[in-house]
Amino acid sequence: MNILEEFDRHLSGRELLQRLIDRGEQPPIFKTMGIALVEVGDGTVVFEGTPGLHVYNPIGTVHGGYAATLLDSACGCAVHTKLAPDQAYTTLELKVAYHRAMTKETGVVRAEGKVINIGRRVGYSEARLVDAAGKLYASATSTLLILPR
Repeated sequence: MNILEEFDRHLSGRELLQRLIDRGEQPPIFKTMGIALVEVGDGTVVFEGTPGLHVYNPIGTVHGGYAATLLDSACGCAVHTKLAPDQAYTTLELKVAYHRAMTKETGVVRAEGKVINIGRRVGYSEARLVDAAGKLYASATSTLLILPR
């Protein structure tokens, strides 16, 4: 049994995400993309990844889907940190703005997500994708539907 099956119904969203970090486990999409959840707070999360040739598009830069995946994960998991064990969420809307291209020379990037507002049915969050020097590569806002589990 993997951690998502084992703990999903017993832990709050924040506890589940922290347990993933503590146990060194990552969902399959994170392994595929080469990204990792590295920090969890109250309404905040941080993901890291190092873009490389494995995420290049045909024009010789990092595919926009790489940034969008990091930002969607950061927005969604920020809201997840505020959920009870009997709640789940799904993304209703993700708006991504690309500020500059990434390449394999960009180095480690961080997607820093935070909750803007959360209610009983809907959560709003935002995320920024920055490099080690704090240079902004992309940003996003998201609307998420909160569901009973």
